Amino acid sequence: MKPENAFGQALRHFRKKVNLSQEKLSQESGLDRSYISLLERGLRQPSLTSILKLSKALKISSATIISKVEALLSENKTN
Repeated sequence: MKPENAFGQALRHFRKKVNLSQEKLSQESGLDRSYISLLERGLRQPSLTSILKLSKALKISSATIISKVEALLSENKTN
């Protein structure tokens, strides 16, 4: 699994966990909804600024998102 795919899965996981649509996350983070969609599908890699905006909107730390990405990458290597 590529890191951008793992980030996308992690982002979708946390977005759904707090029951936000991509549109609502877009409003809360100040990022475009289409960009969030591209991130979730692993078609774009986020900047540090984007990670910080997304984590603030999701009310979690950026480290939480990165830890989930690392776990997904590690899990994928063992399977």
